[in-house]
Amino acid sequence: MDRLIELLPKLWVSVGETFYIVGLAMLVGGLLGLLLGLGLYTTRRGSILDNRVVFSVLNFIVNTFRPIPFIIFVAAVQPLARVVTGSGIGNNALIFALALAATFAISRIVEQNLLTVQPGVIEAARSVGASPLRIIFTVLMPEALGPLILGYTFIFVAVTDMSAVAGLIGGGGLGNFAIQYGYRLFNPVVTWAAVIIIIVLIQIVQIVGNRLARAVMRR
Repeated sequence: MDRLIELLPKLWVSVGETFYIVGLAMLVGGLLGLLLGLGLYTTRRGSILDNRVVFSVLNFIVNTFRPIPFIIFVAAVQPLARVVTGSGIGNNALIFALALAATFAISRIVEQNLLTVQPGVIEAARSVGASPLRIIFTVLMPEALGPLILGYTFIFVAVTDMSAVAGLIGGGGLGNFAIQYGYRLFNPVVTWAAVIIIIVLIQIVQIVGNRLARAVMRR
């Protein structure tokens, strides 16, 4: 317990790093994943921008990168991270890898949730001359908003989990704190302090996501 008290300043720094890493990765990955998911949905056969070539390319890219275990993915994208962020190690490189991984995961969630929108609603919009862009923002997105919120909540939890490998590339955050000062120094109190904070964070996000989705779907 004394050791944990000594490490409290480092613990709070790690909490801040986790918020920074996960928040920025979700912001970038969430936006790119939404765009990629919309691309997958709108270009599939029979959709509002039917384009078999574009859909096949996007589908191949997502299917190629989405199944890669994150610990391997981090190592694989290090050269690209070095080009984009200027370094293959540290928090920025981790954020880059997390954002990419989130992009591919979110794209499938977006595509699958948009597929639940009733075709009749879309056809009705098309019959009155609504443009594809108008259909996306006034029909598709509002109709699928509740499930999308739940999907993004799930990915937030997954990204928080994946951020625990930060120590492998010199990054920070609660996962790295638990491994460096708890696991490696055989101090379970320190490890569990970090674990409990992560659990509380995830619970709060899950509760907020559930309530937001419920409120949207009741409208």
